Amino acid sequence: MAEGANTTPAYAAAGVDIAAGERAVDLMKKHVARTRRPELVTDASGFAGLFRLDVAKYGAPVLATSTDGVGTKVLLAQAMDRHDTIGVDLVGMVVDDLVVSGAEPLFMTDYIACGSVVPERIAEIVGGIAEGCQQAGCALIGGETAEHPGAMAADEYDLAGAGTGVVEADAILGPDRVREGDAVIAMASSGPHSNGYSLIRHVIDRAGLDLHAHVPELGGVLGEVLLTPTRVYSKDCLALIAGAEVHAFSHVTGGGLASNLARSLPGTADAVLDRSTWTPAPVFSFIADRGGVSREDMEATFNMGVGMVAIVAPDTAERAVALLAERGLEAWTVGSVTSGTGRVRIDGEHA
Repeated sequence: MAEGANTTPAYAAAGVDIAAGERAVDLMKKHVARTRRPELVTDASGFAGLFRLDVAKYGAPVLATSTDGVGTKVLLAQAMDRHDTIGVDLVGMVVDDLVVSGAEPLFMTDYIACGSVVPERIAEIVGGIAEGCQQAGCALIGGETAEHPGAMAADEYDLAGAGTGVVEADAILGPDRVREGDAVIAMASSGPHSNGYSLIRHVIDRAGLDLHAHVPELGGVLGEVLLTPTRVYSKDCLALIAGAEVHAFSHVTGGGLASNLARSLPGTADAVLDRSTWTPAPVFSFIADRGGVSREDMEATFNMGVGMVAIVAPDTAERAVALLAERGLEAWTVGSVTSGTGRVRIDGEHA
């Protein structure tokens, strides 16, 4: 569609600026181009993204798919007028669910709904999505920007995305591979990632905190610290699969460490974790202290410093930790797998 095509006075009066939408598309093209993979096929119409699966590379390829958003973290981005990192959060939420199965993320699509299209802001958001895709090694193959005047205020927006990956049928990871004696490897998070922000905003409101204030114990401006983008683990996890005997992963998102890790356990095993092996980042104690949030509620809401978990064969645990360290990712043995009933025990207690 040419810039300004189909723009009518009536549609503009209703709050939809098609010309602004077309300008946003033009601005985001350079970001999308950064994520290109050789399997991409050009669709001249632009209505769909095409991706050629290299069937010679796989014996029995299985496609994996995931979709997610970033929740109310977008409200902090809007309050701070900072829109270039929220897209990284989106990618992390999607691709790191894919890699739990052992799948390599291939491509993503995004959807942005807004009250009014501001081309530069949309381009910033898409720039963040492209950055996340580069970190994950996948292509941003398409997307949609929708203007919803009346349903959303002019400065409001929300975003969601979907991703597709591929894994060999005989290489799918999961609970059925986990064995008693396996080591549980924790990978450090970059902060709350994209979960628990309704509670965070509640704490901010109740405590009368200023998002623009410098907080010494956090080493930065509160709003900027809370907007720290989600760590994208997919390449790290794929490297771990290649260099160690990985049986399962768990992406620690909403619900916290225990509930997400339990999803990756068989009904005949428990994971026993030791809290003393790590100290959560200061942002978590800040939220707990300012909001009077109990440890139980914190652990049931936030990742508490652990964003991804790998369950590996015990004789490859040291190699796994070393490999991740070489990639610049802090990791450690947080516990082990023992016989049980599919639950997570932290310091001997069922979580």
